[in-house]
This record gives sequence, structure tokens and C-alpha cells, in this order.
Amino acid sequence: MDPVPLAEPPAPMERPTVPEADRRIGVRIPVLSHGFVVLVDYMGNDSAIVQAARVSYGKGTKSIRDDRGLIRYLMRHRHTTPFEMVEIKFLIRLPIYVARQMVRHRTANLNEFSARFSVVPEEFDLPPIEDIRQQSTSNRQGRGDAVPAEVAGRFRSDLDRISQEAYRSYQTALEAGIARETARLLLPLAYYTEWYWKIDLWNLFHFLSLRLDPHSQEEIRRYAAAMAGVARAVAPVAYEAFEDFALEGLTLSRPERIAVRALLDGADPVTACAKAGLPLTREDGRPMKTGEGVEFMAKLERIRSPVSTEGRG
Repeated sequence: MDPVPLAEPPAPMERPTVPEADRRIGVRIPVLSHGFVVLVDYMGNDSAIVQAARVSYGKGTKSIRDDRGLIRYLMRHRHTTPFEMVEIKFLIRLPIYVARQMVRHRTANLNEFSARFSVVPEEFDLPPIEDIRQQSTSNRQGRGDAVPAEVAGRFRSDLDRISQEAYRSYQTALEAGIARETARLLLPLAYYTEWYWKIDLWNLFHFLSLRLDPHSQEEIRRYAAAMAGVARAVAPVAYEAFEDFALEGLTLSRPERIAVRALLDGADPVTACAKAGLPLTREDGRPMKTGEGVEFMAKLERIRSPVSTEGRG
């Protein structure tokens, strides 16, 4: 049987490029004392998201949204797969203690510098005085108020001394013939590692939604901010939608909806929380520092705060 010709010849395929992203390829974005984020390469852009979404429309679709409107619709309704058509490849140099948080996001392909094969450079993270603070009373895994200057200074001096002593011991072990894979055990978490990190745009957005959050550790937030700038350059319309609906958006639980209804009916916030079963005080009458009620009040505070339009197109 003779082959049946296509009714319409396929359009020639071209690799989509974004001039702003192309200018960033190979450029180091400094993070912390010795770290950086580099855009190595990317595949796809806003148009690739639209193309993937519209492949299911087919010929004869009566209503097709404009590109920006379609991307925002996809983000709003969590249609994730079109965003997965965009991929970004980073080269990242980061302290081991930050890397151990980042690697928990199991949605990226990564290849890490190996201290079994190579000698680790003498580079370790030494945070500035202002980043050394007390344990937070509201976030069990975060920082709170400042510590006295002498306490912060002593910690910083100890970290500097211990890190240098550890590296000298590491070098001594290597010189004595101890295998690199064993000698590396002497190095603390402040030392740096490096990896290639390739991830699709949707999973990068998920990573950013968690690691740009104020509850995340400050150091990984700085890496996330650098990566966010790259994502914005590659797919600016998609990133704007991500900001609007994920980073700056709010979700309401069922009790929170009840509380909002009470607010609309004229109740004050404390009464609204009581009606919705959102506790604000403990049994002994002391105010709660965490919990659903506290989080709802924080959402109300966000609604009252001015909305930033920085970075919007």
C-alpha cells in the first residue's frame, strides 16, 4: 500500500531560545562565601509550555486562549505536565549542610563532585555575625532573635578554627596514604560540594515554593533565590503565574473558610476563629505560638499587607 500523505506538512522544528536566558549561560551568581549558581543550559520556554498544552486541542478547537492566559489557567488549575516540558540545568557549588537539604527534593537529576576521586578544596562556609542567631521559639528548626555579639563572635571563631584544623588533619591523612574516601570523614558540614542539577520547571517551582518560604533555612533560601532568577529568565510568563498563584497566593482550609464567612458577617478575628474551631490560646490561657489558628491569623495579616508588584511584566 502506498503511504498516505499528510494533509498538512509538519511545521519545521526549531530549538526555542530566550535572549535573556542565553545571556546568563555560564555566568556565576555568587551565593554565600564560596558558593555559586550557574545556568548551564535549558530546554524550552513559555512557548514550549503552550505548545504542550495545545497538543490535545487538535484541529477545529473553537476557543484557544492567548498564550499568557493559557499559562495562567494551567497554573491556576494545577495542570502540571505542560510545565514539565521545560528543563533547566544548573551547576551549583554549595556547603554540604545546604546540599543535604536540597537533595531531599527527589525530582531532579544530579551528579555530584566526588571526594572519593578528588581532593576537596579548602573552602568552608563562615556565616556573617548577623546570621548567627538564637533558636526560634515559633519555628523548631529555624532561627530567631540575635544573640549577643560576643556569643556570635565566639561561635564564628570556633567554626573557623575547627574547619581549618579539620582540613589540616585531612591533608595529613592524604599524605599518609589514607584513601580519599576515608580521609573525607574528617571534614565538617561547612565544607563545600558541587553538582550538576537538572530539573523540569514544574518541579523547580515546587522546590522554590518550599525553599523561598520564610520558614526555610536562610542559606538555602539564597540558593533558591538565585535559581528563581534563572527560572524567571527562561520562562517569564510561567514564573509570573507561579508568583501570583503559588508564592503570593493563599489557600484556605475548611475551618478557615468558616472563619472567613464569620468575618464577612461582621465577627472580629478572635470570635471568627472560635466559631471555626481554630484555637488561639492554650488550656491555661496562654497564647499559642503555633497551630492552625495562629497560621490563619498570619494569613489575615498577609491579606492586610501591601501587595508587591516587583518583578511583574
